[in-house]
Amino acid sequence: MAGDDGSSGGGGIREDEVHVQIAGSSKPETSSTIETAPQNFHTKHWHWWLMVALNIFFLVAGQTASTLLGRFYYNQGGNSKWMSTFVQTAGFPVLFVTLYLFRSKSPSTQTTTSNPETSVTKITLIYIALGLIIAADDLMYSYGLLYLPVSTYSLICASQLAFNAVFSYVLNAQKFTALIFNSVILLTFSAALLGVDEDSQGTNGLSRGKYILGFALTLGASATYSLILSLMQVAFEKVIKKETFSVVLNMQIYTALVATIASLIGLFASGEWETLEGEMHAFSSGRLSYVMTLLWTAVSWQIASVGVVGLIFVVSSLFSNVISTLALPIIPVFAVIFFHDKMDGVKIIATLMAIWGFVSYGYQLYISDKKATKTSVSVEENS
Repeated sequence: MAGDDGSSGGGGIREDEVHVQIAGSSKPETSSTIETAPQNFHTKHWHWWLMVALNIFFLVAGQTASTLLGRFYYNQGGNSKWMSTFVQTAGFPVLFVTLYLFRSKSPSTQTTTSNPETSVTKITLIYIALGLIIAADDLMYSYGLLYLPVSTYSLICASQLAFNAVFSYVLNAQKFTALIFNSVILLTFSAALLGVDEDSQGTNGLSRGKYILGFALTLGASATYSLILSLMQVAFEKVIKKETFSVVLNMQIYTALVATIASLIGLFASGEWETLEGEMHAFSSGRLSYVMTLLWTAVSWQIASVGVVGLIFVVSSLFSNVISTLALPIIPVFAVIFFHDKMDGVKIIATLMAIWGFVSYGYQLYISDKKATKTSVSVEENS
C-alpha cells in the first residue's frame, strides 16, 4: 500500500496505516492533551477494532444471505441472467438511510491540496469507471454460474485471492508474511476442497463450448473483482483522502448506481425483461415470494458490499478478499439448515480450514496492531 515505510510486521495492517486510522488529534499539544493522549489513543484503538468486526459481520452475513437467496431464486424457477446481475447492485437506495445516520458532523482530519472542482471531477470519473467495471463483473459471474457446476464455479472463484495478491503487490505495495501466506493458502484450498467434493460428474450435459466460456468468464470475473478491490483502495488513499464512514458509503452508493443503470440497460437491450412476467407467475413459491426474494437479495448484496468497501477502507483490499473467501465454506452450513443439503466430512474439513486461515490472518493483524500501538503510545508519552 502506498506510504508503507517497511516498519510493519506486514500483512493486513501496518504501523503507518494505524496512525492514519486511529491516531490522536492533530491539534497542537498542551499539558492536558499530553496527559489524556494515551486514553484517547486506546479509545480510538478499540473503535477501530469495532469497525473491523462490524464490517466483517456485514460482509459474511450479506454474502451468505445473498448467495442462499440467489440459489432459492434459481431453485424456484428464476432464469434471468440480467435480473441476477441487476439485483446485485439495485439495493443501493437503502444505503441512504445509513449515510444519513453516519453523516460527518465535523470536517475530516485530512485535507486535500487539490482544487475542489478537480477533486469532484476525479471522484465522479472514479465512480463511473468502477460502476461500469462492477456491472461487467456481475454479469460475468452470472454467466459463469449459469454455465458451470456449482463446485467448479466456487473453485474458480477462490482464485480471486491469488489475483488479489498480485494486484495488492502491484497497486497497493502490500507486503506478505508467513502468516498471511498461510492464510491465503488455507482459504484457497478450503474453497477448492468443496469443488472437489460436489458435482464431480462433469458439466451436467452442457456443451464443451459453454463450459469453456463459463470457465473463462468466471476466471475473468474473479480477476476483475480483485482488481476492483485494489482500485478502491487506491482511490481512498490517493484521491479521496478522508477518514469518515460516509466516504465508504458514498463509494458504494454511486458505483452501485452506475452499475444498476448499466445492468438495467442490459436487461432491456437483451429482451429478457419480456420474460419476467411469465417467470414471476411460474415461480414455484408464488408471485409474492418472487418479489420478496429479489428484494431481499438486493438488500443482502448491499450489506455485503458495505462490508467489502468498509474493510478496504479500514484495513486493506487483501483482508477484505480473505474475509470474502471465508464465507465460501460457511455457506454450505446454512445450506444444510435451509435446503437440507448433505454435510459430509469434506465440507466439515473445508470449514475448519477456512476458520484456521481466518485465525492465521487475524493473528497477523493482532501482531502488527500491537506493535503499532506500542509505538504510537511511546511517541505520545515522549512528546
